[in-house]
Amino acid sequence: MNIPQTVLVAAITAFAYFNILFFVALILKDNSILDIAWGPSFIVTSWVMLAVNAAAGPEGTAIGARQYLVAGLVTVWGLRLGMRIFRRNRGRGEDPRYVKFREEWGKYFALRSYFQLFLFQGVILMLNIAPVLLIMAGIRGGLAWSDWLGLAVWVFGFVFESLGDHQLDAFLKVPENRGTIIDRGLWRYTRHPNYFGESTMWWGIFVIAVNQAWGWVGVIGPAVITGMLLFVSGIPMTERLMEKTPGWEEYKRRTSAFIPWFKKAG
Repeated sequence: MNIPQTVLVAAITAFAYFNILFFVALILKDNSILDIAWGPSFIVTSWVMLAVNAAAGPEGTAIGARQYLVAGLVTVWGLRLGMRIFRRNRGRGEDPRYVKFREEWGKYFALRSYFQLFLFQGVILMLNIAPVLLIMAGIRGGLAWSDWLGLAVWVFGFVFESLGDHQLDAFLKVPENRGTIIDRGLWRYTRHPNYFGESTMWWGIFVIAVNQAWGWVGVIGPAVITGMLLFVSGIPMTERLMEKTPGWEEYKRRTSAFIPWFKKAG
């Protein structure tokens, strides 16, 4: 299929996915499933695009290694994210953010949830997944040097995020560390190694997309993800929760917010 057709398939898939999710959330009375299902939404959309492109391709033309590689990378990322959020939320009830929305939106909660949360997530997904769309509709065949470079960038980001999360989990398991600032390992060089790693992974997928037709348009994906993490739902929301933690201002002053770097002098 060409790029417009691939975008259409992705849009229909995303629309159906988040509509089903919305009705499940209504039944469960818990919008927190939106967070758990965020990563898997990329998996479903990517594999549907791959399957449809394979079926619609010229007879005898197989999907290339590049398409399977990217579908695999998205799957690893999405499963890890979904499982992590599921384990974090298990047994805690609905996230306080959504509880607050229920109180503020009152009788319009269902309607506003549908448009402002579920459908909005679908729109963000379509922007984030832009490089994957171009890859699925792109050149079939063996891997080029840019694919290997993109894979290396993705692996670096994946290891960085995974290690950062592991270090944070280990830190929080120690009762004495509760209510304090983690300032060791990767957290010594960036206040948000998990967000930096996630952004890096999507820049890696963009590198894989650059040798495809219109590949440069795929920059929309990592740019949107990085922008969301830096200015909307990532760093700002997390740091507002940390403001009253002892030692936070000093840690914030001396430690890079996003890109890892050495601490500023005291």
